[in-house]
Amino acid sequence: MRRVPVREVLRGAARASFHLVTGAGLSLVCYVMIGLMLLAATATACVIGAGMLPETVRVLRGLAGFERRRAAAWLGVPVPEKYLPLDQGSLLERVRSAATDPGTHRDLRWLAAQLVYGLVLCYAAMLLWPLGLLVDGVWCGLARRSAVLLPRLTDLADLQARISRLLLLPSPSARLSERVDELAATRAGAVAAHGAELRRIERDLHDGAQAHLVALSMRLGLARRAHERDPAAARSLLDAAQDQAEEALADLRHVVRGIHPPVLTDRGLVGAVRALAAGSGLEVSVVARQLADGPEDGARAPAAIEAAAYFVVAEGLTNAAKHSGAERAEVELRREEKLLRVRVRDEGCGGADESAGTGLLGVRRRVAALDGAVWVTSPPGGPTVVEVELPCVW
Repeated sequence: MRRVPVREVLRGAARASFHLVTGAGLSLVCYVMIGLMLLAATATACVIGAGMLPETVRVLRGLAGFERRRAAAWLGVPVPEKYLPLDQGSLLERVRSAATDPGTHRDLRWLAAQLVYGLVLCYAAMLLWPLGLLVDGVWCGLARRSAVLLPRLTDLADLQARISRLLLLPSPSARLSERVDELAATRAGAVAAHGAELRRIERDLHDGAQAHLVALSMRLGLARRAHERDPAAARSLLDAAQDQAEEALADLRHVVRGIHPPVLTDRGLVGAVRALAAGSGLEVSVVARQLADGPEDGARAPAAIEAAAYFVVAEGLTNAAKHSGAERAEVELRREEKLLRVRVRDEGCGGADESAGTGLLGVRRRVAALDGAVWVTSPPGGPTVVEVELPCVW
């Protein structure tokens, strides 16, 4: 086991102590907050001061929000919140929302508990410091061993943050309601994206393949009438008709690739992305981690996941070629546990504006329909990075 340097131990203990002391200070503020809540409840019961309750609950939410941010910063895990609105409806409706909100009830439970564990853990840290300096000073300085007591301060800070997170997390019913709202929004986006895709296919067929087929039919009719009296003109019309048929087939292939690229079925995701990179007009490096190079080399992601990843790369490379002014780009495909990560990076001018076009919006809708996540980073001057996570069962 690696021996941690004393300076690093002291730095970690000081950081933990600051977290604990801040929690103790917050406990003192909680005493005042409890008094305000009792005053607001009494004034509301007397009807005269009913308007005081929503405002006091608003202050309570701010205090609980501060503790959520503290716990999230320490643990590295966000602590979500879920409240009923306090600024809508009449005064009676606002008072009812403040009094019946499950989020307020959880905040009150945390408020009462913070009075106890915030101070108790801080007192424990105060007792641990002199013992730790004495014991660990001898243990580390003379015996050359790892510190024993001072690292426990970090454990106390972890305990405080975990208790706060546990008490302030929304109730299961609130999280379920939020999840339902999220799914409703993503499914609505998926329906909109599907409708837009159908309109695009209809437009491509109408403006492309259908127009070529109409012209082909007209040329064949002219060639049929000219066959007897002018065979040379008929052959010329047939040659033009053949060219028209090839153009119609090319348009149909383009439409089919827009629905589900056949190259995905034939070569797998990695092979399809390499083919996409080769035809992008940029110098593109493709890195695949923990992914099979071909369709027969191992487990593949579901077809919907592969298609979404393919279109993310296609949109990223198209934007890079058209708008960024970049000469090279990087594509990374990474297989993780229950996850497929896609990352497209170019060294262009940056400043990508999602509201200026439908490409990135379409990517967000397509990925959201699969419960994935999208991050776009494009500061002025570049680089532009599009990163996508797609949930996947391998």
